[in-house]
Amino acid sequence: MQTILDTLGDAYTVALFGLIGGVLLGLASRLGRFCTMGSIEDLLYGGSDLRMRMWWLAIGVAILGSFGLAATGAVDLESSYYLSIRWMPLASILGGLVFGYGMALAGNCGYGSIARLGGGDMRAFVIVLVMGVSAYIVLSGPLAMLRVWAFPQADVVNDMPPGIAHLLSKWTGLGVTTLGLAIGALVTIAALASRAFLAKPEMLLWGTVVGLAIVSGWAGSSWVSAHGFSEMPVVSHSFSAPVGETLLYWMTGSARAPSFAVGSVTGVILGAFIGSLIKSHFRWEACEDPRELRRQIIGAALMGGGAVIALGCTVGQGLSAMSMLAFSAPVTFAAIFAGAALGLRQLIAGFEPAE
Repeated sequence: MQTILDTLGDAYTVALFGLIGGVLLGLASRLGRFCTMGSIEDLLYGGSDLRMRMWWLAIGVAILGSFGLAATGAVDLESSYYLSIRWMPLASILGGLVFGYGMALAGNCGYGSIARLGGGDMRAFVIVLVMGVSAYIVLSGPLAMLRVWAFPQADVVNDMPPGIAHLLSKWTGLGVTTLGLAIGALVTIAALASRAFLAKPEMLLWGTVVGLAIVSGWAGSSWVSAHGFSEMPVVSHSFSAPVGETLLYWMTGSARAPSFAVGSVTGVILGAFIGSLIKSHFRWEACEDPRELRRQIIGAALMGGGAVIALGCTVGQGLSAMSMLAFSAPVTFAAIFAGAALGLRQLIAGFEPAE
């Protein structure tokens, strides 16, 4: 590993870790049908909770892996972005609702859209572009000052527990990693508490793969941060502002170094492309209905802005932050679910009461 770091340097090594995890996520989307929007649609309108159980299995595996790494000293939980920024409940709720509603309008989340792009869907290409630009407009563009004014970020103070496991540790006196591992085990057991789900080995496999991809991000970025010469952030996968960062790199790569985000987004595209070839699903698709494209563009813009406000998307908060047991994670995920449910209700049934 040290040889790789010495050869590639810090930036390219951490981008490589992002690429590897991204490829796994792309394969999971195309081969395992791992999808946030699809799991919500199945649960609300398809009468099936199997794909949602894939999500919870991924969350359980990610929590177990992340706190397992912390128990060995390989990862410093408090150095992660999600546990170093003081939680803003209103930002989680408002940003999550906006993101979820935009996700329903666009027909997919950022991660799902990137995976669809890897399968040749040009509609997803438009969604990815708009979402990435929208995220940066709110993150560091014309709306950044308004965002900072409305949702000022502050570091976690020493006497404030940064996450759920830390709060429970303060209450019970038990170790943070012990509690994290216990919560991860409970989430995993709950996800597996279904005979129908256990009868789907491919779902079990790809749900586990997604959880391990999140863990690989924490492990890889932590290792580079500890052994490299540059000050590198400890991160894992997310697909909102990182999409905008990747767009900037693709346009200005000769003047800037890659990052974990660039490797992650590129990896999802590559993994989805490989998966679509394996399944013989790759085909070029374009939008034939201008009204559909308009709806998807609006949804993508909402997703980009909402994710920046909420400090993450379905993967960033729903998996990466959840694996750290950040306070923001369950609240943001619930808000995204509610926003998506509202958007689906509007698209599928309208707002008129059912007769």
